[in-house]
Amino acid sequence: MAKQTWKPGNMIYPLPAVMVSTADKEGNSNILTIAWTGTVCTNPPMAYISVRPERYSYHMIKESGEFVINLTTKKLSHATDYCGVRSGRDVDKWKECRLTKGSASSLEYAPVIEEAPVNIECKVKSVQELGSHHMFLAEVTAVQVDESYMDDKGKFDLNSTGLIAYSHGEYLDLGKKLGTFGYSVHKKQAPRRQRTAGSQKANAKNAVSRKAAGKKRTTARRKADR
Repeated sequence: MAKQTWKPGNMIYPLPAVMVSTADKEGNSNILTIAWTGTVCTNPPMAYISVRPERYSYHMIKESGEFVINLTTKKLSHATDYCGVRSGRDVDKWKECRLTKGSASSLEYAPVIEEAPVNIECKVKSVQELGSHHMFLAEVTAVQVDESYMDDKGKFDLNSTGLIAYSHGEYLDLGKKLGTFGYSVHKKQAPRRQRTAGSQKANAKNAVSRKAAGKKRTTARRKADR
């Protein structure tokens, strides 16, 4: 397989396309779309976002030390793109995208987006000025989920919300399930019908063997009687 070598660049795809909501201490709020985001720690739960300092929301995050990562879906794809290409300096993204501000349960300033199926509330722990982007490393202080996606057993069915991803300039919905965590090392069990058929075949084979052995013993006794 032939390969080309390109100059250094970020080619880690796909990525989550999330809408980040934040606000300053004066009550001004905004939404920005971010793909440079992810999980960094389980215990304590921590996440990060990387933001260009020239973005309108940057000073809000820096000032309040808060933001919310709102997961996006196919229904929110238009809003997701809009909030990434329009500036809060020029338009009210809440109004233009018909999105609803909700109250965070653990934050003082940053609101949640009610239409998002999952709202991940974050408090900034540190800021790393890396270059074109500054990384906000934050602790997850609460998570809100849409109750309409709870199944009959009380489990949150995240993958039924219609999540989208971002890959090389395109928004994509998730494809079909290929497996579950750890499926590559799980022992595969034959379907019940196959197991039953196999058992029946084995039993039949054993019956034939027992019958043949019985005939041999009978023949041997007859020869002995002679």
